[in-house]
Amino acid sequence: MATYDFIFDGLGLRGWCGEAGGGTMSMQDLLAQRSGESQSIWEFPFPSLDNLHDACPAIAQTRNLTTGLENGFLGAKDTLKVVLDPITQPLSWFLSGALSMFQTVPWWVMIPALLAVVFIASKSFKLVGMVAAMILFLAFIDHYDYAMQTLAIIFVCSFICVLLGVPIGIAMSRSDGLQRGVIPVLDMLQTLPPFVYLIPLIFLFSVTEPKLYGIAIILYAIVPVIRLTDLGIRLVDKDVIEAADAFGMTDRQKLYGVQIPLALPNIMAGVNQTIMMSLAMVVIASLVSAPGLGVLVLRGIRNLELGVGLVAGLGIVILAVILDRTTKASLARINATHKA
Repeated sequence: MATYDFIFDGLGLRGWCGEAGGGTMSMQDLLAQRSGESQSIWEFPFPSLDNLHDACPAIAQTRNLTTGLENGFLGAKDTLKVVLDPITQPLSWFLSGALSMFQTVPWWVMIPALLAVVFIASKSFKLVGMVAAMILFLAFIDHYDYAMQTLAIIFVCSFICVLLGVPIGIAMSRSDGLQRGVIPVLDMLQTLPPFVYLIPLIFLFSVTEPKLYGIAIILYAIVPVIRLTDLGIRLVDKDVIEAADAFGMTDRQKLYGVQIPLALPNIMAGVNQTIMMSLAMVVIASLVSAPGLGVLVLRGIRNLELGVGLVAGLGIVILAVILDRTTKASLARINATHKA
């Protein structure tokens, strides 16, 4: 007899369970009965679905739950594709265009352009020199093309994260109800393991479509910029808001003339974290055909090529340092402007 037969027998639910007598006796129970021993309290199993199913077949097993969830998702797959395909197709175009541009532009044009962006953001010749040395090192070890692919994906996905995340953060800061509704979603996105993002997307989109990994990167990386935009605007000094009200400023004027400028350090900190999380997800997205340095890391794992994996990992570290130092230098300039 099963462990929890006594519950269904005591409640008179044996008929509902679909059998006249107790459940099928396990080998462990049979041996215990023959030896005259009862089951020890220390070995008493938790009343999980599988254990309750042993006593009552009418109760579903865990595999029925997971199978049902999968069948429900597959049943809604076609409807979701009809809705999501037109919305997400521009993302594929942007990613394909960025990858094509970063790979077709000659290195003697691309590298100075990137250094110009770094200088505009940081106004630091020292940082420009460091970035130049790092990019030239990647080119010297034949990782330039892979690094440019990774940068192209990061630029597109980070730009979309900022484009969507900042307005969402602003809306949250202006509505406590919206904030309470969005925070649980952000918590879920932030705590889900990165690999989990890929599972439903693989069923919805082809692995040859760039939007497959693009959506995963955006969902994973958009959380910091939303949170810190909301936080930055909420932290604006109330006295400043009262002064703006006293001058007769409208809500729009207060937002663009007071709140966003004062919240800019927090927003830029969110952008920095979004860029770094995009880089982390690009590596994982190589499992679903995302190009870049992650492909070399995956190759090193699959073929047990230690050197390939370590050198590619070093390239990712170099890109992380470049992106982190550049955004932090930009943030430092903004903070200095506010203090002045």
